[in-house]
Amino acid sequence: MTKLAKAHTRFQEAIQPPQATAQALFTSPALRERAFFADDQTLVFNVDAATALGWLKDAGLHVDCIVTSPPFYGQRDYEVEGQIGLEEHPNDYLERLIDIFVACRPILKPTGSLWVNLGDTYWSGKGQHRSDEKKQNARRFGVRPQDRKGDGQWCRPKQLLLIPHRFAIKMQDAGWLVRNDNVWVKPNPIPDQVHDRCSMSHEYVFHFVQERWYYFNREAVGRRSTVDTMLPPIDTWTVPPARGDGRHKAAFSKELLDIPIRATAPPQGIVLDPFAGSGTTVAFARELGLRSIAIELKREFCELMNPGKGRSAHAGS
Repeated sequence: MTKLAKAHTRFQEAIQPPQATAQALFTSPALRERAFFADDQTLVFNVDAATALGWLKDAGLHVDCIVTSPPFYGQRDYEVEGQIGLEEHPNDYLERLIDIFVACRPILKPTGSLWVNLGDTYWSGKGQHRSDEKKQNARRFGVRPQDRKGDGQWCRPKQLLLIPHRFAIKMQDAGWLVRNDNVWVKPNPIPDQVHDRCSMSHEYVFHFVQERWYYFNREAVGRRSTVDTMLPPIDTWTVPPARGDGRHKAAFSKELLDIPIRATAPPQGIVLDPFAGSGTTVAFARELGLRSIAIELKREFCELMNPGKGRSAHAGS
């Protein structure tokens, strides 16, 4: 068989739905006993991501895709011990994220995909925020990491930190393949109160894989050409930001999940969100009839993910 024929065979094998993870693993007593909430379709863990990922690894459970939006650097204080996002230096933040996603690799199937939504931030160096603008005040909380003096090099006043792409490069260094840096365009963003640059209106959704050949259902998310052939979706997504209901300060937009989950979670698949927040990923997976696993450090957010069925374990309470 020629190299070209072998490559074609590998490609055809990869695009077929992978074998579903056994339900017995998903509903194993070892996992259900540690879950904050568990039913036959959903597992919610109220612990830090590293701990829960270790439990999943020990249980031998594998997921089909990971879709998540970690806390952005210096943007929110969730008032919970061990949270990510308030590290003194952005490099410390990035290293903590990389450690989490390295821990995801043994749990993600070789044919699986990882999708990470990240936004950027500027270094301020001005100390505590004192503006009277309501929307900006809602995003500020005392002295953020980027309000401090900085290191005079990367962390300098007015510097766009380029967090998303520094993260993606570190992920490449950790062995991941970057397939896309999809751009999420927000048609009605919160206005920046600045006078000497453009207002920010986009974030990134990175698509990572572990191997050259992986599962991707183009038919589920593609677009028809003028000659009725199926083309892949474009890498610029115009999606309104989620406004939420006040219980979560930075809720995930459900529309943002459509391509990642429909394209890379096969029937009977499992979707994992290691920074689940209010549980948008879990809710969308349930709507599609998929199984899902949520990991969230803040107990109040775990409460939002209980669909009112199954059992609530409240581990650690």
